[in-house]
Amino acid sequence: MQQVISVWVRDPRMQKNDFWHAYIDYEICLHTDSVCFTKKISQVRRRYSEFVWLRRKLQANSLLMVHVPGLPPKNPFFSLNNARQITDRMKGLQKFLEQVLQNPLLLSDSCLHLFLQSQLSVPMIEACAAGRTHYSVVQAVQRCGLRRFHSEEDLHNNLKISCDSDSDSSEGRDPEHKIKDLEASSLDLIITSQEEEPSCLPQCGSL
Repeated sequence: MQQVISVWVRDPRMQKNDFWHAYIDYEICLHTDSVCFTKKISQVRRRYSEFVWLRRKLQANSLLMVHVPGLPPKNPFFSLNNARQITDRMKGLQKFLEQVLQNPLLLSDSCLHLFLQSQLSVPMIEACAAGRTHYSVVQAVQRCGLRRFHSEEDLHNNLKISCDSDSDSSEGRDPEHKIKDLEASSLDLIITSQEEEPSCLPQCGSL
């Protein structure tokens, strides 16, 4: 029986870092009966710059053995108030994910699973996939409320990991602001082992 993987990119929302800096993120909904996925239904929000990172990561991890599908091009005149541009980008992002999920080699990439089914930031996805966190890829996916860090030690270690620039932001941000934002958001998101949340769905397969 053929296994089904359905993915939707929808619900664009404007998010504000502060008074001057804003960006659009999108909800990624995934429904599947594939044994490749730990969770059969998931919802996360991602922004365009994170898709750009994912494509580069998939291409690097595949060692150029496959051609990774393209993303909707970065538009230097992209406007957060232009509904047509936002809709076109959203459709392009969905097409990108649909094509990626059809490739068995790309489908085996841990970074893809963390991107689609965890709340981890890009630096923490890289750290988790490389085994530099206290939790595994499967644990990160299973914990619906898992965010970025387990301890203050993780926080300080991962402040050293550089973040990609936000290509869909209304204005560039300097590294000092990124570090401060990372520290501020992470202090509220530290998780102890006692705060584990149950899996969203019964387990059926693994990454």
